[in-house]
Amino acid sequence: MTGVATEHGPGTEAPVVARQGRRWWRALRTVLLVLCGTALAGPAGLAVVRLAGLDDGTDLAMPVAGLPYAALATLLLVAVPAVLRARWLTAVALLVAALQVWWLVPRLVADGGAVPASAPRLRLATSNAYLGQADPRALVGLVRSERIDVLAVEELSPGLASALDRAGLAGAMPYRIHRAGSDTSLYSRLPLADPGGTAATPTAGEVTVGGHTVRVVAVHTYYPLGDSRRWAADFGGLRAEARQHPGRTVLLGDFNATLDHAPMRALLGDGLTDTHAELGRGFAGTWPADRPVLPPVIQIDHVLHGSGLTAVSVAEHTLPGSDHRAVVAELAVTG
Repeated sequence: MTGVATEHGPGTEAPVVARQGRRWWRALRTVLLVLCGTALAGPAGLAVVRLAGLDDGTDLAMPVAGLPYAALATLLLVAVPAVLRARWLTAVALLVAALQVWWLVPRLVADGGAVPASAPRLRLATSNAYLGQADPRALVGLVRSERIDVLAVEELSPGLASALDRAGLAGAMPYRIHRAGSDTSLYSRLPLADPGGTAATPTAGEVTVGGHTVRVVAVHTYYPLGDSRRWAADFGGLRAEARQHPGRTVLLGDFNATLDHAPMRALLGDGLTDTHAELGRGFAGTWPADRPVLPPVIQIDHVLHGSGLTAVSVAEHTLPGSDHRAVVAELAVTG
């Protein structure tokens, strides 16, 4: 009798296994693409928020702070749809990645502007004292070791102000400006002219460097998690300050904003330059600085300056008791 081959015969086992393998691969590919698309939705959404400035005065300000890390995730995600030959998803991932690279890479590249050796220099520092908990001796030590001319201190309590003077700040920086009702003060080694004002006026002073007057404004905006509208309104005041006093002006302190936030970008658009970005250090984190494992991952402490000044150097310093790294910058008067 002639035998009849069936599906389970020796000649059909390989095709059956192949079909089952293809089904498993299609299922796995679908799952991977769904996961990749879901993961990509976050960075893509942040890109839309940044493009449209939707974080200005809204709770979207919080996730925008993590945009650089979303950009890194996007670069990693591009490989998945590319390997899986999902053209549309690959195109979207590449578009989002390219947009973020366009925004972020310039912060890693120094402007390269030459500073004349004869240009007068001004050394400034800013430190958020974390509700007055910063170590006063460490802060005074920083002022002395870094030869600081002007210091801005945010979240300064009366107790810390007294402790700083006892630790030697009164002798090192005898000039100071403090607005009643404000938690921010300016200290200076150089004579500091007070333009006057109220608690609603920025804590500002003027120093003379090499015969040139430089206006210095200590900044501490409200934090967006507490009240995003108040945070945005604080930037409105800073923009008015920048427009009224262009050129040799410095705004330094805790801006509670990164270079991706719409209010900060608008402030920079008024003719100011971020010292970190100018020197190619636009990703140097300053907060949080008090976590035992997590390093500072977000840059919210800045030194901004007008067109009459040029950045020479910038560095961050950890101070015991503070949740922010202090920022020390040297600026040259060039205009």
